[in-house]
Amino acid sequence: MRFGSGAILGLLRGETQADRVLPPSGRAAVPTLLATAVLAFLAVIALALVLAAGRLADRWGDELSTTATVRLPASADAAAQVAALRVLEAAPGVARARALDPGAQAELLAPWFGRDLPLDLLPVPRLIAVTETAAGIDAPALRQSLAEAVPGAVLDDHSGWRRPLAGAATRLGVLGWLSLSLIAAGMAATILLAAQGLLAANVQVVAVLRMLGARDGHIARAFMRRVAAQALAGAAIGAVLGLLAVLLMPGARIEGGVLTGLGLRGWHWLWPLAIPPGAGGLALIVTGVAARRKLEEMP
Repeated sequence: MRFGSGAILGLLRGETQADRVLPPSGRAAVPTLLATAVLAFLAVIALALVLAAGRLADRWGDELSTTATVRLPASADAAAQVAALRVLEAAPGVARARALDPGAQAELLAPWFGRDLPLDLLPVPRLIAVTETAAGIDAPALRQSLAEAVPGAVLDDHSGWRRPLAGAATRLGVLGWLSLSLIAAGMAATILLAAQGLLAANVQVVAVLRMLGARDGHIARAFMRRVAAQALAGAAIGAVLGLLAVLLMPGARIEGGVLTGLGLRGWHWLWPLAIPPGAGGLALIVTGVAARRKLEEMP
């Protein structure tokens, strides 16, 4: 017996008569609904983790690779800042150099020290934000030029901490994909157990249907539709709960630091909507295979 495109199309057309050959599941469907709901919930969280990791990798990788920072000693005066800006403006690979005012520096330090930090009473270094061109800067040469113009000036091209952070975000994404794969495997195993239990509980029903002339394909489609409906309903419940949980995740706020923005953004909110249909399709495939094997074993 084969379960090809004809069987799937028949299921999609809605063979309601196939459902009537099986007795109602009743409370027996509760474990399947609960298990698929939990797995779908975890799938939404893992999917949000994967997409957020991709955003963090882009942010810490591509975006910061074209920026640098120059730190001047706290004792540096306005003349030293002007001298550093002149060196930067004349340096190859520098698209823009902008000195940060005290307000901008306070915004940068707010996630770690709060907004009430008295910068005027602390020896906070002066900062200059540098935007690089596509060709990039010659960091060693620029460091030497800055040191000659302003003693104590430090050029930070972010490479020392950008690469580890980007690598950590990439590994976080790999962990998320691995989690999604394990969740899919767990859902397939759960559906298989549910299908096998339903088949074992209806052996006599199958025997009677065969005596009445029902074909194995018709019988198998009844089991497939029953289990797929349970998986679809459970996954829909879990996906909705997962989306609600994602809504409660911290947003991309300055006060939250780097571990914010872990939710979904833009069209990424559409991805979790594919989980319930995916669970239903997986149930059709797994139940079809289990039903075919069970029916072949029966005399």
